[in-house]
Formats: sequence, structure tokens, C-alpha cells
Amino acid sequence: MNTPSPDAPENPPSSALDGLLELLDLEQIERDIFRGLSRPTIVPRVFGGQVAAQALVAAGRTVPADRSAHSLHAYFLRMGDPGAPIVYTVDRIRDGFSFTTRRVVAVQHGRPIFHLSASFQLYEEGLEHQAPMPPAADPESLPTAAEMLAEYAGHFADPSAVDRLKEARAAIDLRYAAPPPYATAGEPREPRSQVWFRTIGKLADDPLLHVCLATYVSDMTLLDSVLLAHGRGGWAVGDVIGASLDHAMWFHRPFRADEWLLYDQESPSSAGGRGLGQARIYTQDGRLAISVIQEGVIRPARN
Repeated sequence: MNTPSPDAPENPPSSALDGLLELLDLEQIERDIFRGLSRPTIVPRVFGGQVAAQALVAAGRTVPADRSAHSLHAYFLRMGDPGAPIVYTVDRIRDGFSFTTRRVVAVQHGRPIFHLSASFQLYEEGLEHQAPMPPAADPESLPTAAEMLAEYAGHFADPSAVDRLKEARAAIDLRYAAPPPYATAGEPREPRSQVWFRTIGKLADDPLLHVCLATYVSDMTLLDSVLLAHGRGGWAVGDVIGASLDHAMWFHRPFRADEWLLYDQESPSSAGGRGLGQARIYTQDGRLAISVIQEGVIRPARN
């Protein structure tokens, strides 16, 4: 699962991508029990997208190869310790004629930190329609995340936050269609955000790998639209405190995570110290690939 296919000139590989693929290549320590490590993040806890992606890897390793992930539903229970391994235990709760369901619990220091249920389906033909892809700028015309961070580096109270953001996203080519929350802190905007993303380097043809990488990226920016509505810059700027609470994804159509994907995000509500983000992910040729919903804790930072 961790071997990229031959390089493509338009999307050269990065050592960061190799590191991310190694992170997702879990060690199997017993039947239905896997172990994974962590990598540095913006905040001193395990990145939620990482634990979700690793849990989906663990589930997928116990499912027949002819069945693809079509949905996941997850809860973040406790902050993960980035300095300790994470053990993933898979429960084979259903093996049906068309659908296979797995439940995964991630454990650190003897306590569950994350819970995921994932469903896999044997491919079949059926009725088909989709919401149209919204207008979006050409990703090649947009600045990279590194260029954007360099432009707005003065907006961060802690200068090291810029380097930590770059390191956390080094394996992903992430491009905002409009300035991100940290660029316009203090200026409330419409609670909508568009981001193009793809891995920096080509990937093997394993469908589970592409689904897991999209899961990893999906937790990076989904609550940005909540921040935009209130003119907040985000956790790295320091004007909010937050964490993911739950996360759900539906995988509608095949896609590749090493080709451009449009992450069209919005927030319909924030209340009670929580904010809701919802999104659709489209391929560059307009196919609706994934739907995503996430709720997170978002509280104003206290002095």
C-alpha cells in the first residue's frame, strides 16, 4: 500500500509523501489488531485526519478486495498523544452479500481515543444523479499553501506556526481559491471556502489508499467556513480553541487523490460552542466523489 507508482512530471513526488504513506502502512500485530505511529502537527495532539485515515486502513485490511469503502462515521473521544503508538482493534460486525461493515476502536495508554464505523460495498449498477460542480478557479492559477503562508506570515503571533503548518501539509498540494481564515482574521466573511488538493506525487492504484488519503486531507480545512463567518483566524493564529468532535464521509464515485480534487465547504450553523461544516468533493472533470460533514468544538480563546 505504501509504494507510489512511477513519477509524473506534472506532479513530482516528495519525501513528505513517502513519510505519509509509511504512516498509513500500519503494522499488523495480531488478527484484526494493528499499530500505527504519528507525525508532528500544528497543535500538540494527534491530527484527527491521521487517526481517521489509519482507522480506515485497519478496517480495509480486513475486507475482501472486491469491496470498496462507501461511508464512514467517526467520533473523536480524547486527544491523542503524538509521542505514543496507537493500537487499532477491528470488529468484523457484518459480512453480507453486498455490504461489509467494520467497527474500529483506536486506543492509547489503555483508553479509547477514537471510534469509527465503516461500510464497504461490492460494486453494482444503479440509479445515478449528482449535484453539479460549483464554479471554481483553475487550481494551477492559485498560489500554493507554502506561498500563501509566506505572504501572511506576519498574521501569526508565534512565528514557528508557519513552519509547523508547512510541515504538517508538506505531502499535500493544497490551494485556497480565496484567502484562508488566518489571512483575514477580524473580518467576518461568507461561511464558504473552496480548496483544491492532491498529493505531491503519484500513488499506486489501490482504491483504499486514495480513499484513506482523502480522509486524511478532509480534516484539514472543513471547519474553516465556521471561522470565516466570525472573522476568526484559527488555532494557529490563536484566536480560537478547537477540536474535531465527529466526522462522516460518503464515497460516491471512484477518484484519485493524486489528481486535483475540489473541496467545496460551507457552514450552516455554529452554536453552543460547536460549529458544523459540510462539504462536497469533486474531481476536476466535475464528478461528485465525496460528501463530508463534521462538527467541532470552536471556542473563543481566553487570555
